[in-house]
Amino acid sequence: MPLQQRRRVLRVRVGASAALVALLAGCSGAGGASSSGGGGDTINVLMVNNPQMVELQKLTADNFTKDTGIKVNFTVLPENDVRDKITQDFSNQAGQYDVATISNFEVPFFAKNGWLHSLDEYTAKDKAFDQGDILKPLQESLTAEDGKLYGQPFYGESSFLMYRKDVFEAKNLTMPAKPTWQQVADLAAKADGAEAGMKGICLRGLPGWGEVIAPLTTVVNTMGGTWFTKDWEAQLTSPEFTKATQFYVDLVRKHGEAGAPQAGYAECLNNMTQGKSAMWYDATAGAGSLEAKGSPVKGKIGYVPAPVDKTESSGWLYTWAWGMQKASTKTENAWKFISWASSKEYENLVGEKIGWSNVPAGKRASTYTNPDYLKDAAAFADVTKQAIANANPRDPGTQPRPTVGIQFVDIPEFTDLGTKVSQEISAAIAGKKTVAEALKNSQALAEKVGKDQK
Repeated sequence: MPLQQRRRVLRVRVGASAALVALLAGCSGAGGASSSGGGGDTINVLMVNNPQMVELQKLTADNFTKDTGIKVNFTVLPENDVRDKITQDFSNQAGQYDVATISNFEVPFFAKNGWLHSLDEYTAKDKAFDQGDILKPLQESLTAEDGKLYGQPFYGESSFLMYRKDVFEAKNLTMPAKPTWQQVADLAAKADGAEAGMKGICLRGLPGWGEVIAPLTTVVNTMGGTWFTKDWEAQLTSPEFTKATQFYVDLVRKHGEAGAPQAGYAECLNNMTQGKSAMWYDATAGAGSLEAKGSPVKGKIGYVPAPVDKTESSGWLYTWAWGMQKASTKTENAWKFISWASSKEYENLVGEKIGWSNVPAGKRASTYTNPDYLKDAAAFADVTKQAIANANPRDPGTQPRPTVGIQFVDIPEFTDLGTKVSQEISAAIAGKKTVAEALKNSQALAEKVGKDQK
C-alpha cells in the first residue's frame, strides 16, 4: 500500500461499523551494536498511525516490555507527517529514533544513502525469527542493490478486486475467476443501482502519490503504459497511458462512488462496508476489515485477482516494514523489537487478543498454513498470497522500466511528481479538466524529472 492509503482511516467515522474499528486495519553502523547508553533498556520507535500499528502500540507494554524489560517510546504520526519526519531524522543520522516504519519504496535509496543498518547479521543469529518464512517477494523488495536486507515486514499486501457475491447473484451477474478491466467496467454498469444508494464500483480519486496514483498505475501497467521508458523518457501522453487514464476516469465518473475526487482507501472501505459499492479494487489488506467480527458484509464478499488487460497479472506490491537507523546506539534492543513485531508470535498474539482476520498478514508463509488464521480469513487468504507471489516490481508491464516499482516509480522524486500528477487526475475525475489536459500538464512535470535522472 500503496502508500497513503490508510493515512485517513482514523478520520473516518469511528462508529460507522465494527469492521472499520477493526481495520487493518548498511554495514555495522555508527554507534556499533551496544544496547545500553542514552536511557538503558529503552528504544524510540517512530511509526505510521495505521490501525494495526496502533494495536501494536497497545500490546507492547504487557507483552514485549514485560518479557524483555525493554521500554518502547512510540511516536505515532499520520503517513505524510511520519514520512517527512523519518526522512529528516534518518538523513541527518540524528539517532533520535532507533526504529521506524519504512516501506519497499524507501528502502533502495535509504540504503544507498547509508541511512539504514543492515539486518543480515541479526537474522543470521536469530534462528527463532525464521527469515526463510518471510515471503520471497517481500524479502526481495526490502533488499537493496548491495544484496543486504534492510527491513522486516510488519505486513505485506498486493491488490485485488472485491465484490458483493449476494448482489451479483441477485442480479444474475457472474464474476470471472480472472477478470479483465473491460469485464469489470461492464459489470459495474450492470451492478450500479442494484440496491438503494449502491454504485457499481469504488476506485480511489483522492489526490496523493499513494492514493489515486496507486490503483491508476496498475491499470496503466496492464494496458501497456509506463511512466518512463528505460531511458527516462516521460510517457504520460503516450497512447497507452492516455487510454488507461481515460478508462479509469470514465469508469469512476460513470459508476463510481459519490464524492470520488475526495475518496481514498478509507472512504472506499467505508463504502464497501456500508453497502454503498458493489465492487472495490484496492489493497488486499482491506479484506481483514470486511471480514471482521461485526462487519455488515462479513461473508458476503468475493475476492478475485487484480483485473488485467495485456498482462497476466497486475497487482501491486507494498509492505510497511521496520527499518533500523544506522546511527542507533541500541541496535541489539532495536532488533529484539523488530523481531518481535514481525514474528509468528506476534501474529498469534493479535489473533488471540483482537481477532484472526486482523492479523498483520501477507508476510509469512506460515500464516497461510495456520488453521486459526485460515478459519477467519478463508475467503481471501489464498487470493492474497497468490497476488503477492505474482507481483513483479522489476517487470510489471509490457515494456522495460528504468527502475523497480509497480504502483510507483522508485525514486525519491516520485513523492512530489506523483502527488502533483495525482492532483491533475483528481481534477479530471471531478470534471474540472479533460484527461488530455491533465496528462499534458503531467507530462511536463515528468519530463523535468526524467531529464534530471538521465
